[in-house]
Amino acid sequence: MLSLKESLKDVLGPSHRTDGEYKLPKTSSRVIILTTNLLLQISFFIIVSSSNEYAKSLGGDSTFSGIVIGIPTVFSGLALIPLMKYDRGRYKLPLHISCGASIVGHILYACAYKARFLYLILIGRIVSGLAFSMWMYCKRYCSDGRIVGMRQRTTLAGWLVLGQGLGMSAGPFFGGLLTKIGFANEVFNGYTSPGWIMAVVWCAFWICVYNWFEDVEDAAPITELTSLPDSSSNNLRPEQVSAEEFDTEAARHTTSLAQWGVIVCMCWFAMTCFFILGAWESNIPVFGANADILRFTPFGAGNFIALGGITTFPFLLLNLFLARRIQDRHILLTGSFLGMVGLLVFISVVASSRVTYGSMFACWWLIALGFNLASTVTVSLLSKQLPQEWNGRTSLAIQYSNYAGRVSGAIWGGSGLAVGMLNYAGVEIAIAGIGAALFTMFWTKLKTKTG
Repeated sequence: MLSLKESLKDVLGPSHRTDGEYKLPKTSSRVIILTTNLLLQISFFIIVSSSNEYAKSLGGDSTFSGIVIGIPTVFSGLALIPLMKYDRGRYKLPLHISCGASIVGHILYACAYKARFLYLILIGRIVSGLAFSMWMYCKRYCSDGRIVGMRQRTTLAGWLVLGQGLGMSAGPFFGGLLTKIGFANEVFNGYTSPGWIMAVVWCAFWICVYNWFEDVEDAAPITELTSLPDSSSNNLRPEQVSAEEFDTEAARHTTSLAQWGVIVCMCWFAMTCFFILGAWESNIPVFGANADILRFTPFGAGNFIALGGITTFPFLLLNLFLARRIQDRHILLTGSFLGMVGLLVFISVVASSRVTYGSMFACWWLIALGFNLASTVTVSLLSKQLPQEWNGRTSLAIQYSNYAGRVSGAIWGGSGLAVGMLNYAGVEIAIAGIGAALFTMFWTKLKTKTG
């Protein structure tokens, strides 16, 4: 098994590799992309532990809080199509838009308390949603055949999920911790401080992006394309073929029924993972505050969510090393199994009225580890099975699936008490069960190279 030093050197080493299946982009650019993913995750989750109380202080309710948590992904999805029209297959434009929108969105969110305007919370999160469109580009970057070799893609995706787990832990923890500031100041207080602090962080990071991010070249390499447009008629060399011509050629590629099945399977799992994770992150502050044995404050709920994420961190780190030796489908199987066990245990303790801090934490830990682990392979697996020129389309499909899961999961979690916790958990089990059925059906078709 590879050592920690070897794995870190391969992914974040001092120089980038350009040899075939093991090639990597420049280190500073990789770090920028991975850090962007981490900051977006923190930005998304930092309001989770206090949004319910923030909304109620301005006249909202728990369902509105769920909408506040999930709404950015709706507008992120709406922004992706026009953004992809102008990105030219590159990453610098969406990076700058993400930084700018994050700053404005956090400031608007923070101003709602002073303005005593409930819907300014929502407006701020909608603007932040434009920033979250960068999630798709992070995934696309880590599976882009122009800069990332086939045997590095699952490992890089593992780093994204590691950032996802860290953001899922750090965001609620710091959000809950900041509520301890109190409310003596109407501008900077327990509800608004996450917005102000993250706006400053994004300003500093934007400077780093401007100085150190190196974008990819326009043209795609010929080594990973199944076919090229005929360039003899216009005397172009293959490396001079435009991105538009590659898109035209991609449209001609014939995809088999089995490949479409794999695409559907990966999209379903991408939706499932984020639906269940989003539902739990939204539901824990609400359910925990109403359960007599838990009685979570925003600070307590943030600590609970963070503790579950932090304790999965070593296992997500281990996954970075194992990804070089284990097929993507085995990682998906392991994660899905752990998540399903967590859901089944939870519905049993709720049905028997035996919810305790320990049983709740065990369920959350299994779900956080399992579905974070499963989400590692959704993009990388498709990028290994389909031509490079399909990478933009598959990344977009996976990201829309993630968005669908995030927004519906956040709203579903906020409504958990209203629909009943047994129904809440039962729907999640049913959705995960459909994924298991798809997984079983296409098991032999999910085989790919490791790494």
